[in-house]
Amino acid sequence: MKPIGPIHLSEPGLVVLDITAADEAPLHAAAEQLDQRWATSGTPEVRRIPGEPGVRARLYANLRH
Repeated sequence: MKPIGPIHLSEPGLVVLDITAADEAPLHAAAEQLDQRWATSGTPEVRRIPGEPGVRARLYANLRH
């Protein structure tokens, strides 16, 4: 994943969440729950790292909304 830069956290209430799950179903379920509570970047792109178990994704959220 790309490094988190100052633009991602430029204001209070902005967060970057890195999610790791066993497979895609719980990862998408977690992203949907977060989307119901806050303004998020939406369905994240799922990444697999060869040789490592599980899947990963990055989600951006605005906790003020």
